[in-house]
Amino acid sequence: MKIPSKFIENAVEQLASLPGIGKRTALRLVLQLLNRSEEEIELFAHSFMEMKAHTKKCLSCGNIADTEICSICSNPNRDHATICVVEDIRDVLAIESTESYKGIYHVLGGIISPMDGVGPSDLNISTLIQKVENEDINEIIFALSPTMEGDTTNFYLYKKLKDHEVIVTTLSRGVSVGTELQYADEITLSRSLLQRQLFQQ
Repeated sequence: MKIPSKFIENAVEQLASLPGIGKRTALRLVLQLLNRSEEEIELFAHSFMEMKAHTKKCLSCGNIADTEICSICSNPNRDHATICVVEDIRDVLAIESTESYKGIYHVLGGIISPMDGVGPSDLNISTLIQKVENEDINEIIFALSPTMEGDTTNFYLYKKLKDHEVIVTTLSRGVSVGTELQYADEITLSRSLLQRQLFQQ
């Protein structure tokens, strides 16, 4: 695909670097943006600069936030004695969309995957253990994708938590084995949360 402008080509390359966007889709988006006013383009670009400059990870759970503590952790109406452990921020958004969970979260930032060189020390695990040791936590819910890597991470976390006085549960298998949590539909995910069961080794 020969593009007659190096500036358009550069813009296409940048958009095509995003997951799920091919060169043809990127070109269509760039040509759409090309027809917008300079003010609109500035607003478009500025929104990404603002996002990068001002969003941060919540110091308590690892979720995205505009402040030091995210809106979920700082909400007094949430159940702070129940922690739902998820792989990444997309899983928080998926569970929140069900409107059936009222506890707080803990974002690991990934799952244990030796094939990808990801070990326990690469994940946000130590702060979870600290919470259980230092705060009044009643239940930990494992809400990781039901894959081999997710199950490995669940088992590792369970070994770390089993000597503490905390109930450890996991989602019911309404979420199919091998399915990434973020792709589960809202009804299935909601039922899996409500029908969660004690974690079994």
